[in-house]
Amino acid sequence: MIRELNVAVLLGGPSAEREVSLRSGEAAAAALESLGHHVTRIDPVAGRLELPSGTEVVFLALHGSYGEDGTVQAELDALGVPYTGCGAEASRVAFDKILTKQRCVERGIPTARYFVARDPAMPFPADWQPPVVVKPVRQGSSVGLGFVNELAEWPARLGAALEHGDEVLVEERIVGRETTVGVLAGEPLPVVEVRPIAGAYDYANKYTAGRTEYFCPAPFDEQVTRRIQRAGMGAFLAVGGRDFGRVDVMVTAAGDPVVLEVNTLPGLTETSLLPKAAAAAGFSYEQLCQRMLELALDRSGCATS
Repeated sequence: MIRELNVAVLLGGPSAEREVSLRSGEAAAAALESLGHHVTRIDPVAGRLELPSGTEVVFLALHGSYGEDGTVQAELDALGVPYTGCGAEASRVAFDKILTKQRCVERGIPTARYFVARDPAMPFPADWQPPVVVKPVRQGSSVGLGFVNELAEWPARLGAALEHGDEVLVEERIVGRETTVGVLAGEPLPVVEVRPIAGAYDYANKYTAGRTEYFCPAPFDEQVTRRIQRAGMGAFLAVGGRDFGRVDVMVTAAGDPVVLEVNTLPGLTETSLLPKAAAAAGFSYEQLCQRMLELALDRSGCATS
C-alpha cells in the first residue's frame, strides 16, 4: 500500500520554459493526487522558494533556469528536504551544454564536433562548413534552436540564439534518426525515435500534439539499440545523473550513436518522451510519478509504503 505523503509540486517558475513547466507540473500533480497524496502546487514565478509546513518531499517539474540549473536543488539541499531527480551539481553541469560536451569528450562518449560563439559579429569559422546547429548554452526545450544550412543564414541564426544567453553552442549537424534514451532508477528505458511530420524537432513540433510521430521501442536491431542505450547511459553518468533523466541521441545511417544533450528534468506533458519510454517498459504515468517520489525518499531513508 502506498503511504500518503505531503508533496509540494514545483511548476511554472521564471524561465522561458514556464508554459511547458506548468503543463508538466499539473499532469504530475493530478497523477499524485489520484494515488492519494496530498499535493500543494507551488509556482516560484519570482525565483523564490517557499514550502508549506509539513512538506515531506518536493516533486520538481520546473524546466529551464532556476528549476533545472541546480539553483532550486541547492536551496532544497540547504533546507534538508528530499526532492525528485538529479542533484545540484549534476543539474548545473547538464544544463550547461558546454560542460556537458566536455564531460562527454573526457569520457569518450560520442558527441558532435562543436565550437562556442559569444559575439553576434563573429564570422563563420573558415575551417567549418554548414550545415550546423546553433543552441543557447543554458536553455532547454529547443528554446533559441536554429539551423544554418547556408553561410548567409549565419548572422541571423547566431543573433537569434544570443538573445537567449551570452554563449551559443555551435555543433556539426548530424544527419540521421533522432532518438532519446530515458533513464529510470539507473537503467535505460526503451529507446524512443521522434519523427516530425514536417521540419525539425523544434519547440513547436515538440509541444504541439499531432506534429511529431513517436516510435517506442524504436525500430532498430538489438545491437544498435544497445549502442544507443549505452551512449545515453554513459552521458547521463558523465554529468553525475541520478534517479531519472533523458538523453537525446542522433543515430547515423551506419548505426552510430551521437549524443546531443542530457536532460535532468525531462518534460512530463502529454507529448513528452520520458513517459512514452516508461510506458513501453510497463509503467503507467501514475506509476512513473510514484517511482520518482520513491527514489527521492529512498535517499533520505524515508519509507513510502
